[in-house]
Amino acid sequence: MTREPDEDINNPEIQLAQLPGHTSRSRLERILRRGEFAVTAELNPPDSADPHEVYERGSIFDGWVDGINATDGSGANCHMSSVGICALLTRVGYAPIMQISCRDRNRIAIQGDVLGAAAIGVNNILCLTGDGVQAGDQPGAKPVFDLDCMSLLETIRVMRDEGRFLSGRKITDPPKLFLGAAINPFAPPYEFRALRLKKKIEAGAQFVQSQYCYDIEMLKEYMKPVTDMGLHEKCFILIGAGPLASARAAKWIRSNVPGVHIPDQVIERMEGAEDQKLEGKKICIEIMQQIREIQGISGVHVMAYRQEELVSDIVHESGVLAGRKPWRREPDVGDDALIEAAEKKAEILAAHEDAKVATETV
Repeated sequence: MTREPDEDINNPEIQLAQLPGHTSRSRLERILRRGEFAVTAELNPPDSADPHEVYERGSIFDGWVDGINATDGSGANCHMSSVGICALLTRVGYAPIMQISCRDRNRIAIQGDVLGAAAIGVNNILCLTGDGVQAGDQPGAKPVFDLDCMSLLETIRVMRDEGRFLSGRKITDPPKLFLGAAINPFAPPYEFRALRLKKKIEAGAQFVQSQYCYDIEMLKEYMKPVTDMGLHEKCFILIGAGPLASARAAKWIRSNVPGVHIPDQVIERMEGAEDQKLEGKKICIEIMQQIREIQGISGVHVMAYRQEELVSDIVHESGVLAGRKPWRREPDVGDDALIEAAEKKAEILAAHEDAKVATETV
C-alpha cells in the first residue's frame, strides 16, 4: 500500500481530487495512506424520516472522526437505510462509510445501490454478510443472502477496477470506492482469524473494522500472525472500542453479542466503581491508548451506542489523534434554517407533551 503526503486533507469539498495510488476520493483513504492513525465512529440510525435527526447525530462527531459508519439494519432491525443516511451526510460534507448487508438484497439491487451511492458522493463501503433475521424484531422476514461478504467485496472490486457488472455488461463510469470489511479477532476459532482476514484482502478489502476490543492481550495474539504474514501492509486495520455503560450492560453484551469478549477483570472493575458509566469511559480510553501502540494497527473504530455524546471526550482524552484535527463542518447559510426548523420542532413536541400531561391529570 502506498502512503503518500497529502497537502489537501482538510479541504471541505465533498469530492476531493483523485490522488495517485488511491482508488477513491475518500478523506479516510487519504488519512490512512499518509500514515496517520485514523478514527471512525458509528452513527446510531434513527427510526424516523426526519433528516434533522441524522444531522444532529452526525454533528456530535464534528472535528473528531475521519469517517462515520452508516449501519445497514444492524442486528436485523429496521432503521433509516444506510444509503439514505449517506445521502444526507454527504449533502453537508461528512465522510460516510456505507455499510451493505447481504441479508436483505440480491446482487441486482446491491450493484444498483453501489452506483447510486457513488453518484451522491459516497467513497467508502463496508461489506458485511449481515445478521440473520432471527436476531431481529421481525424474524418472519425472508432472508436473501444472494451474496456473502467475500463475494460482495469481489463484486464491488470488479465494478470499480474492471468497469463491469457481474453479468459482464460494461459500466460507463465505474464507481471510485475505498472498500472495507469486518473482522472479529475475539471469536473462535482464533487460529483461523488471520487467514480469514487474508481471504478478505484477496477479495478486495482495503480496510477492516473489528468488533469491540476489551482484551488487549487477545488482540496482540491476533496481530502476531497478521503481521507475520504482512497483512497489515496490504490492508488498514481499525480496531473497535467503546464505553460500557455499566457492569450489568457488560454482562449482557458478553452473553448476547456474538464475538464480544469481556474479561472478568473488566466487569469486576466496573462493579467496584462508584460511577460505573465514568469507569466505562476510562476503560475505553485506556484500551484505545494501548491499541495505538500495537504494531500493524492503523486506527480505532469507536462504537458508543446511545452514548455518542461521549465520543469527543473519549477521542480527546485518549490522545490517539496526536494533535491532528479531523475535518469538521463549517457553518453555512443554510444552518440558520436548520436551527430554526429544529427549534420549531422542539416547541411543537414540548407543547404536545404539555397537552398530554394535562389530559392525564384530568
